[in-house]
Amino acid sequence: MLIQITNFLLQVLVSIIAGACLLRCYLQWLAFNLGSGQNKSIGSYLFPLTSWIVLPLRRVIPSIGRFDTASFLAAYLLVLAKLMIQSLMIGVTPLAVSWLMFALFDLVDLTLSGLVGLVFASVLLSWISAGSQVQYLVSLLVEPLLAPIRRVIPNMGALDLSPLVLLLGLQVLQIVLNNLK
Repeated sequence: MLIQITNFLLQVLVSIIAGACLLRCYLQWLAFNLGSGQNKSIGSYLFPLTSWIVLPLRRVIPSIGRFDTASFLAAYLLVLAKLMIQSLMIGVTPLAVSWLMFALFDLVDLTLSGLVGLVFASVLLSWISAGSQVQYLVSLLVEPLLAPIRRVIPNMGALDLSPLVLLLGLQVLQIVLNNLK
């Protein structure tokens, strides 16, 4: 029971911090101004969660164009550390290659889960609080993923099926990923 509780708490903690690192990486990819000097910007929430691991990595690992390699590597290292701790707690010591691969799979799974959450949030916020700042921010994050789908799917007037198609695609990717594990 203690191992299950510890695993659960470790999973939650790593998901939040690694997810914040991935969000930071994605926002840089979108060339989003994180507004470190503003009080109510998204950066004021992301920086305290991620700077302790991202900034030291950024000193040695530069960004590649718009891709924030330090944030991505930070998320990967957090997931890898979680897997190592979980394995050692249950007494299993797999090969280093296994840890590296499972960490990559877990990071991709975390990314897909985060995208599913963003799509759901975007749809719900468009119904409940259309025009709010939060809805605007979430729409900015989801729109680059929906735009290619909207170009392919015929326009149905007021009914936008692109979030549904994106959710189905993300779920299929998660099924494929889980079967590859």
